[in-house]
Amino acid sequence: MPFSLFNPFETLHFEQNTCFLTGDDLPSLDCKISVFPDWILDRFSLREQRFKMLDQVTSIHYGDLKLPCSDKVKNEFENLEFEIKNAFETGYEEVKKIPEQRLFLWMGKFVYGVLYNDLVLEIRRSAKRPNGKEFKLSDFLKKRFAKFHLMLQSLVVPMEFEGVTPWSIEIVKLKYSKDIFNYKDEPTNLNFSLGINGFGIVACLQDNGVVAQKEKNLVEKIDDKILHPIQFEELAARFLYSNYLLKNRGINNIQVKEEKVVIESFPPEEIPGDSPFAQWDDDMFAQVLASYWAPWGFTKKDIINLPDSPMSFLENDFTHELIEPESIQLPF
Repeated sequence: MPFSLFNPFETLHFEQNTCFLTGDDLPSLDCKISVFPDWILDRFSLREQRFKMLDQVTSIHYGDLKLPCSDKVKNEFENLEFEIKNAFETGYEEVKKIPEQRLFLWMGKFVYGVLYNDLVLEIRRSAKRPNGKEFKLSDFLKKRFAKFHLMLQSLVVPMEFEGVTPWSIEIVKLKYSKDIFNYKDEPTNLNFSLGINGFGIVACLQDNGVVAQKEKNLVEKIDDKILHPIQFEELAARFLYSNYLLKNRGINNIQVKEEKVVIESFPPEEIPGDSPFAQWDDDMFAQVLASYWAPWGFTKKDIINLPDSPMSFLENDFTHELIEPESIQLPF
């Protein structure tokens, strides 16, 4: 086999002298790559700002979030960054031209980079506990993260994707200036959202396209409208919550051949009377939405008054038509 595959989740191998993507031994502990690319760190003055980790207690400087990385992987990511940076600086039309697999790899480095640093923190904490209780990850999450990590290896390993796309990615026009960088992730379910330079991206990175299919009608209503930021935040909240409810993500058949890896993805089998999603809970969604709408001062109590549905800035409650972005009199 002319290439090798690495699964750090099999033994929870997250060592600083091992490349995070390939498992190659590194000659120095200085062989690292930033989770957030240098051009973003510098453009938005993020290096000294704090990024809150998954435990919601620990925070780390954006500039200190790094991954141990071989020169080969670093060079490939630098090539990818050059491609993405040029498109992002031009705006929506160029971003729409980026092949989804390339965009997946770029977003995947963010989400995996945060996940990697979260896991390293937890492993180090467990080692310091008086009872010596070893950090463990459920087999369910090991399998999810290992599949995600495998797909990220397509950066350096010949890999073909067949069937449905393994992810949901939507790009919309957004009323944002070049000076805003609004990033959110949720590593457990591998969610990503970003608002920047006149466009927004929402993504579920391991759902086999199921969430995009669920939200297809809404995305079609949006079309090429330039969303108000509060509308984009609602869209991102819908993707995140739908992904959380997803109980059947379909199947990925993985074949490792001599010259390449082939990943064939299938959506969930359609079963009459059974949805791939757990039941939508308006009260819980309102709680999610409150966290996304916090910049405008909305609380859960503002958003929902049961038994009424949560308020929406995307769809009219009665006609279900898209609310015109220009009609929203809120700051942006």
